[in-house]
Amino acid sequence: MVLQRLEAERFRGLAPLAADFDPRYNLIVGRNASGKTSLLEALYFLGRGRSFRSRRLQALIRHGASDFQLVARVTGGSASGPATTLGIRAGRGETEIRIAGQPARSSTELAGHFPPHIIDPEVHKLLEDGPSQRRKFVDWGVFHVEHTFLVEWQRYHRALRQRNAALRAAGTGSPVAAWDEELTGSGTRLAALRSEYLARLAPFLAAAGRALLDLDVTVAHQTGWSADETLGEALGRSAERDRRFGLTHVGPHRADISVRVDGQLARDRISRGQQKLLASALTLAQLGLQESVAPGRTALLLDDPAAELDAERLERLVGLVRTLPVQLFVTSLRSDLPGLGAPGAMFHVEQGVLSRA
Repeated sequence: MVLQRLEAERFRGLAPLAADFDPRYNLIVGRNASGKTSLLEALYFLGRGRSFRSRRLQALIRHGASDFQLVARVTGGSASGPATTLGIRAGRGETEIRIAGQPARSSTELAGHFPPHIIDPEVHKLLEDGPSQRRKFVDWGVFHVEHTFLVEWQRYHRALRQRNAALRAAGTGSPVAAWDEELTGSGTRLAALRSEYLARLAPFLAAAGRALLDLDVTVAHQTGWSADETLGEALGRSAERDRRFGLTHVGPHRADISVRVDGQLARDRISRGQQKLLASALTLAQLGLQESVAPGRTALLLDDPAAELDAERLERLVGLVRTLPVQLFVTSLRSDLPGLGAPGAMFHVEQGVLSRA
């Protein structure tokens, strides 16, 4: 997809804006705290229905306002294709999403029209933070290459909620075992989809790892239960513990991925400075796989790539990004960011005001 135009009102510290973008490379220049990252955040929200900076919706609303509004025009595959309008209005406790003028059932529908990926100065948290971050990373990828994933994910989490509720009500005749079959079936299928996705991701990750780090990068799926038993067997073994704590302790909701470089766990092998490149390799591998399945559908948001990277590492990152056939939105302190060539459109941001250079 190509994002042609964005209109934003009352979003963060941005002044009301209406901007038309280049289908290939957009460079956003400004000083620190000028509003560059807020612009990327608005773009990210359009595709993901959430922020990459804050879990609090209120933090995205301009001070003194009760809501914010984003409206975008996107086209399929090329800038000249038919356009679709995406609209979001979000306020305290309420988010309204419209696609082509019709109410959307959930924010996941946005990703079918504008699925953005981001590499920002906090990208290393993909490796440093807990398993939930990595599950979200994998699930976002599976969602875009396997059409049955969302149904299985929803079935599993519905069964998980019901089973946990039954566990908490234990002693009142609550039928915990009644949910085991549904949980086992959907959980086994969900784990299989994740494993199949990671197998497809492997060659893309290997190429990105070599390009960015000169290292052999691999990932292994930890399903959320022991590899030497089925999920049903694991639930049976954990039944007493589950009843004692009122919580299901095994299953895909406890899954993780282990990242290895040259055969060793990444946390034992690479420096803090290399973590950003490794997390970037994971992101770009995912983007590459997604493009191979559905060409021309993705966008990459690159927030201040020069931050915390020396000249050699920046050159490697930019060199790999340059090969990707995606729409780019790049922020920078400088208008002469090396390696990506001349931007198709350049914007300046100052005190929240966006202007075309």
